Amino acid sequence: MQNPRKEMISQLHNLCALGDTTKLHALLSHSASIINETSEHGWSALMFGARNGHFDVVNMLLEKGCDRTLVNKSNQTALDIAKFWGHKHIADLLTYTKGGSKPHFLLNAIEEYDNFFCSTILDKRSDKRTDINWLKSKQTQASTVYILFSNLNPLVHLVGGRDTPEEPEIKLCRLQSEEVKEYLFKPEGVTVIFLGVEKQSKSVNSSEPKKDFGGEDDGLITWFGLNADNVSTEQFEKKHEGCYFLQPPMPAFMQLSPKEAGILAQARSVLAWHSRYKFCPTCGSATIIEEGGYKRTCLKNECPSLRGIHNTSYPRVDPVVIMLVIHPDGNHCLLGRQKRFPVGMFSCLAGFIEPGEIIEDAVRREVEEESGVKVGHVQYVSCQPWPMPSSLMIGCLAVAISTEIKVDKVEIEDARWFTREQVVDAVIKGNHQALTVPPRQAIAYQLIKHWIGMNANL
Repeated sequence: MQNPRKEMISQLHNLCALGDTTKLHALLSHSASIINETSEHGWSALMFGARNGHFDVVNMLLEKGCDRTLVNKSNQTALDIAKFWGHKHIADLLTYTKGGSKPHFLLNAIEEYDNFFCSTILDKRSDKRTDINWLKSKQTQASTVYILFSNLNPLVHLVGGRDTPEEPEIKLCRLQSEEVKEYLFKPEGVTVIFLGVEKQSKSVNSSEPKKDFGGEDDGLITWFGLNADNVSTEQFEKKHEGCYFLQPPMPAFMQLSPKEAGILAQARSVLAWHSRYKFCPTCGSATIIEEGGYKRTCLKNECPSLRGIHNTSYPRVDPVVIMLVIHPDGNHCLLGRQKRFPVGMFSCLAGFIEPGEIIEDAVRREVEEESGVKVGHVQYVSCQPWPMPSSLMIGCLAVAISTEIKVDKVEIEDARWFTREQVVDAVIKGNHQALTVPPRQAIAYQLIKHWIGMNANL
């Protein structure tokens, strides 16, 4: 009669070879001590799972502490077996350590992306922010351009359409100092910030940089952002017929051209910071705007914020990770949806980076918190400013090392694995039967498109 322990070990190996995770979980729940026992040829449970390509079995065994370094009588590890039989997704899992080897289906090189809100026609000229006289002279110069905001909503107008062959386009209203002079000299409820100067192209026949003569004669076209409370459009309609203040949410801002969207992202983010930091966060005293709008200084002489450099004195940017989670097989991706999304829309998971946290750990934490899925390798792809009010979306690909989904129901209401074919249908072919993705201006769309465009597994 066979030894009961040997029977359990044999049963363990059979379940791993068959891929029966339900019975395997039940067996290990009351017989965990047999997990690293081997057969007469030195094969472990992990090796049987790896040989037969059962990812969920291998993942379960690793989570329960199975030893991946064991070797059989042919001197093979489970990793060697997975590689020999071509189970690359299992090989990736077996070689994973935090920050370790890259899964086989990720690209070696990442191209630089020009995402929406990233382009601009302006040179920020931060060297001019402390030149008070230069800024004052530019504020009233005829060539200076003002972008007007009312309660952080930009003044825009429709260009083209009607009797022209052009497609109608929403553009920022470019106002002159004469049109906004009543706000320039009315400090109550008004904020003015320096945005930069229009980029200057060098002469084709000269390698010398343009000279800056200062004052009125430097030839630089200067841009400012101006935010005031409850402004009426009536006084601007003579020059900009049908102008209006473009209201959030975000999809409205995405109607601008890419270069004007970059100006909006800069201006709105800084103006939003001023609207929230009118008083010193350190002592509660009043503050004044300095350095062209890129610093607020406390008026209380003994305030600690006046000594050294403090992040409360400068416009803040909140880093957010946004990630496309890829299934271990490389051919599925994880997308989630919030209750506020349009019907059928799914997007990448996202969340704020916490203090003392690196990008990779933020990705792993947020994915597990929201979906229950564990992530191994993380790869940066590109980033995007997000002026609602002032975030930086850090786009990543993240490779899952578990596949079971447990949605938190707080931040997202649903999450699913979608096949590459379903995503291609939605993004490339416009077939939204399975899902709808965010618009092309969103970094979520660019991450999804990047994944389906990768050479591997197409």
